[in-house]
Amino acid sequence: MLDRKPSSHKGENGKILVVGGSKKYSGAPFLAGMAALRAGADLVTVATSEKTARTINSLSPDLITLKLDGEKLEKKHVKQIEPEIRKYDCLLLGPGLDNAKGTQEAVKELCNESLPKVVDADALVKGINREESVVTPHAREFREFFGKKPVEKNVKELASEEQIILLKGPTDFISNGKEVFRNEEGNAGMTVGGTGDVLSGLTASLVAQGKNLFDSACLAAEINSEAGNKLFREFGYGYIASDLVSVVPEAFMDVVSNEAEAWQYFR
Repeated sequence: MLDRKPSSHKGENGKILVVGGSKKYSGAPFLAGMAALRAGADLVTVATSEKTARTINSLSPDLITLKLDGEKLEKKHVKQIEPEIRKYDCLLLGPGLDNAKGTQEAVKELCNESLPKVVDADALVKGINREESVVTPHAREFREFFGKKPVEKNVKELASEEQIILLKGPTDFISNGKEVFRNEEGNAGMTVGGTGDVLSGLTASLVAQGKNLFDSACLAAEINSEAGNKLFREFGYGYIASDLVSVVPEAFMDVVSNEAEAWQYFR
C-alpha cells in the first residue's frame, strides 16, 4: 500500500513472521496476519501450534504457517523459529499467545532477535528486550508491564525512539519519548474482541514495508480507527474484527491521502 517500485518482486514489499496463537485463541494470529496483508505486506507467516496452524490454513490460503508441535509456544520451539527469522523484515509477537511460563521464556529469547518487532498481548512479559520495538498494551497490560498508571505523561516518559509505546484506548497515545501522537478517532464498537490484533498486524505491516517504528504505530492506529468508523456508519455497533480487515485497504487509502495534514494536527 506504500509506494513501491513497479519492477519489484514477491517479498520485496514486506515479509512478516507472526508468532502467536494457542489452544484457546486461534483467531488472533489469523486476524493480525490478514490485516498485515491487507495493509500491503507481500508475505505473512504464522508460527503457531499445529492444530491452530491447520485452522488458519482452512480459513485462508493467503497465510503461510510454520507448524509447532504441542498446544502452545514453548522454549523448545525457539530453535525451530530462529532460523526462519532472518528471512523476515518484522517479527510480530503476541496475538493469541498463552501466558504460561514456558511461553514467556520463549518470548524473552525471541525478543533478543535483531530485527524490528511489534510486541502485543501476552508477549508483553516483564524483562523482555524492547530495543527496536513497538509495544501495544491496553490499559491493564500497561499497568502490569510498566507498573505505572496508563496516562499520556507516563507513555512519553517510558518511550524512546527504539522503544515505541502505543497505548490503546478511547484515545490512543503513541510516543517515541520526544513527542506524543494522540489518535482520538474510532468509536465504542471497537471494544469487540480482535481489534487489537488487527492493529498489531497493521503496525507490523508498515514496519515491514520500511516506515520507521513511530510513524508505523501512528499510521496504523489511524487506519484501524478509520476502518472502525467506516463500519460503524454502515452497521452501527454490529461489526466484528474480521469486518475491519475487509475495509483496511479503503481505510488505508483514505488516511494516507490526508497523512500530512494528520501529522501536523496531532503533533
